[in-house]
Amino acid sequence: MPPINRRDFLKLIGLVPLGLASPRLTRYLGTPQGLQQDKQNVIVVVFDALSALNVSLYKYPRETMPHLAKLAQRAIVYHNHFAGGCFTTPGTASLLTGTLPWTHRAIKFHGKVAESFVERNIFHLFPNHYRLAYSHNWLVNILLEQFGADLDALIPEDKLFLTNDGFLSTLFKHDKDIATVGWARNVKKKGEGFAYSLFLSALYEPLHDGRVENIKPLFPRGIPNVSGDNYFVLEQAIDSIAGQLATLSQPFLGYFHFLPPHFPYNTPKEFCGRFGDDNLTPVEKPLDLFSLEKVGKNLLMKRAEYDEFILYADREFARFYAHLEKAGLLENTWIVLTSDHGEMFERGINGHLTPVLYQPVIRTPLLIFEPGRKNRVDIHTPTSAMDVLPTLLQVTGQKIPDWVEGSVLPPFVPAPVPPNRNLYVVQAMDNPQLEPLTKATVAMLKGRYKLIYYLGYRRLMNDKGVEELIQLYDLEADPEELNDLADSQKGIAMELFNELKAKLAEVNQPYL
Repeated sequence: MPPINRRDFLKLIGLVPLGLASPRLTRYLGTPQGLQQDKQNVIVVVFDALSALNVSLYKYPRETMPHLAKLAQRAIVYHNHFAGGCFTTPGTASLLTGTLPWTHRAIKFHGKVAESFVERNIFHLFPNHYRLAYSHNWLVNILLEQFGADLDALIPEDKLFLTNDGFLSTLFKHDKDIATVGWARNVKKKGEGFAYSLFLSALYEPLHDGRVENIKPLFPRGIPNVSGDNYFVLEQAIDSIAGQLATLSQPFLGYFHFLPPHFPYNTPKEFCGRFGDDNLTPVEKPLDLFSLEKVGKNLLMKRAEYDEFILYADREFARFYAHLEKAGLLENTWIVLTSDHGEMFERGINGHLTPVLYQPVIRTPLLIFEPGRKNRVDIHTPTSAMDVLPTLLQVTGQKIPDWVEGSVLPPFVPAPVPPNRNLYVVQAMDNPQLEPLTKATVAMLKGRYKLIYYLGYRRLMNDKGVEELIQLYDLEADPEELNDLADSQKGIAMELFNELKAKLAEVNQPYL
């Protein structure tokens, strides 16, 4: 087969069928039908690990999202939006349930929400909409499968991969984690260059790589992937999903969670090197107590690669938006663009799987495209991921249940949000799911201040035998979080700390 260029490749993947999981979808395909009872559609788009602090729309010096900057002229732009957690599981669960991690309890890596939340999710609250979802991210799919009874169609992750281990989910439905590890150890050659089974790996590698041989030149750093060799291209997911949305009966609710710009930062050839020589000099910050790697050129290089991967997400969101516009859906569809958490390249920390809750890892973009909106509105009030669900319920005329913890976002509320409203971000990956939080990090934002409380980490043990630490930052005067005020402003620190401890006692009470 002769080499193919990018244009031919995009034409080719446009022919790949979506292959939705549920046969119920067949009822909704065909000629687009009119609205049922004048209900509006809802689309939530998540780009994984997208930090607001690396988005040019929010004054980042690199122009990482030029297309989004143009589309934002027709959107409501939220400038101080915070994730529920610092990695996929708690962050996504907060978006889908409208609650914080200490409530929904999806706090562990590969975790699920507590049993009481299986029906407390966005899909359950839109029963008159056709509900479909997709994600490249396995952690997201664990949650989507848990909410499967409220989905009309959950697109299997492997359907929009070029190569994948999707058969493991079918063969080992209840033991996917163990099966995936066993398959990787016995068959896949990773960085070590060997696998447990020399025979199987010798068969697998050429068969697997041959499927993507013609695509490799388009991605010099490697094809985007999950776990090293489950390859995908974002174009295929965008084109396939947008194409299907144009054929669905309305109203529908879609949740689409794409992996870019999450690591590995394998951006297309056209974006490689875009920021490599621009001499960006980030603010120098001291090593953190939880630093995991050396500072210096490595973090600068990773930041540049990450920023160049954001360019890919930016272009593809613009194409997705254009698809919806061409299909005539913009006049009747609410579109939310956000992320589940951020990413950081400072203080000796690379990524987001860390106990720290500094701004780069918890501040995320949020834009809401209102049906028919032609002008931009900027909201600077601090907001939370758990606010997205009640807002979508409010603007589409649905009832907001009492268990939802979030608030309806401005400008969709009759009264302004209190300026000193408390916002919380929770990291408790190493804490047992259904026990009180005794090993965790909690950030509380109130007004201009941000308090970070670390508890239960052995390295924090003081001379009194207490494993805890508090940090206090004035985000208005010190947005880079360089000056910890916990000692110099003890009165403010203790006032906020006591308030946070009272909140922790409240959320821990059901698990005592």
